[in-house]
Amino acid sequence: MEFDLEYNGERPHLIIPEYGRHIQKLVDHCIALEDIDERNKMAKAIVDVMGNLQPHLRDVPDFKHKLWDQIFIISDFKLEVDSPYQKPLKEELQAKPEPLPYPKSASRYRFYGNNIQIMIDVALTWEEGEAREALYYTIANHMKKCYLNWNKDTVDDAVIFKHLLDLSDQKIDLTDSSETLSESRELLKKRKPTNKNRQQDQRKKNYKKK
Repeated sequence: MEFDLEYNGERPHLIIPEYGRHIQKLVDHCIALEDIDERNKMAKAIVDVMGNLQPHLRDVPDFKHKLWDQIFIISDFKLEVDSPYQKPLKEELQAKPEPLPYPKSASRYRFYGNNIQIMIDVALTWEEGEAREALYYTIANHMKKCYLNWNKDTVDDAVIFKHLLDLSDQKIDLTDSSETLSESRELLKKRKPTNKNRQQDQRKKNYKKK
């Protein structure tokens, strides 16, 4: 006795694989029905079966609406039935979303992260005075720490002040300040040690023991 083997590579493409091939075949059969009443009846039955196959969706708002949208998607939008909901448009589902713009901090100095830009924007809303000036230096120190975390061992304060000037759109200018930021070695002490640093520290300890 010979059997005709059916390989997945030779089968029709499943549009929503999680429902399986049987649901796909039922939907294809429903499309082929000529009588509209029979199509409506079968489509409702298929939606009920789909709901039983995806019980976790019952906690999702508009559970039935989602199932009806999916049966139209499975049919490649060829199914013509009286749906209780508006039929989704193929063009809308296939439309590509608009690209999200990168925050301006990411385009220039990514190692500072987005929070630095937020801190700068907030600082610029403060009233002039010692508190705002102190905040500027707090931000600059945090920037220096972020810079050092970017696998750097040292950085000149002038570099940090220049970056702060750029990120603030020339509004925070500490380039001529006589104040200095925290020493690099102090900030590096607070940095989480990497495996490489741990190995170096261990070698130093072993050398001292000798």
